[in-house]
Amino acid sequence: MANHKSSEKRILVSAKKNAINTARRSAIKTATKKALAAVATGDKAAATTAARNAESKIMKSAGKIMPKKRAARKISRLAKKVSKMA
Repeated sequence: MANHKSSEKRILVSAKKNAINTARRSAIKTATKKALAAVATGDKAAATTAARNAESKIMKSAGKIMPKKRAARKISRLAKKVSKMA
């Protein structure tokens, strides 16, 4: 239990940030899965759009909820899969 006013505030801020970060992580996973599903079905236009959406979400989280290099790696792997489509 918090003993100071500032500690109580930090608990509230931490909970709020945790909720935001969890939502962002979930959105990244969903967007990535949609892009991979579009690649699996062979729909190039849908895959490109979904990959662009996923890339946007990943880059917004780079440096905040995931390391920049991990974000770059995820984007690179996704882009490679989309570009390999016939």
